[in-house]
Amino acid sequence: MTIVRENGEIKATAPFTEDDVAQLHAGDHVKFYGTIYTARDAAHRRMVTALTDGSPMPFDIKGQVIYYVGPSPARPGRVIGSAGPTTSMRLDPFTPALLEQGLKVIIGKGGRGSIVKKALQDNKGVYLLAIGGAGALLSKTIKKMEVIAYDDLGTESIKKLEVEGFPAIVCCDMYGGDLLLAGKEQYRDQAVLGSYVSVPPAEKAG
Repeated sequence: MTIVRENGEIKATAPFTEDDVAQLHAGDHVKFYGTIYTARDAAHRRMVTALTDGSPMPFDIKGQVIYYVGPSPARPGRVIGSAGPTTSMRLDPFTPALLEQGLKVIIGKGGRGSIVKKALQDNKGVYLLAIGGAGALLSKTIKKMEVIAYDDLGTESIKKLEVEGFPAIVCCDMYGGDLLLAGKEQYRDQAVLGSYVSVPPAEKAG
């Protein structure tokens, strides 16, 4: 079992199946353990090119987690530098192809376009938000780091991370749920309701 609910907390360990992903819903708080992989724009471009050309992929993405991050260099004695998430929407053109190949979990920052949300539903995947601006905090959950592909890309090379308690929040689930969109709609509804509420003037003193 790769998804465990314990004392109100969801613990997740790759690889994931469709049944695992089915347990995650927009708004769920999840902590990841074990292996996750990093990849940004340049690495995604190469992976999709490899799929198109029929070339070998740098790792088996089936059931795995990709975290959109390009960590800064590690200081002496540290495993990794700051490891905050990269804005996800610019990866949208590449994401459906990877989901079709069995990628199950993506972690990044910000919303996703309709093409990705549909691909998550069609391929039973899930997208989560990492905490933007908390790269130093997130790096403390990373216990090991190994460059496994595209070393020439430097900080954008693909890295294999071993994590303990890496926190993220489900944004887009396989059912079409979207945490960010729901939040906007709730705010809009509250704003509309507020425009119809008449607040009586305060009574004059004395």
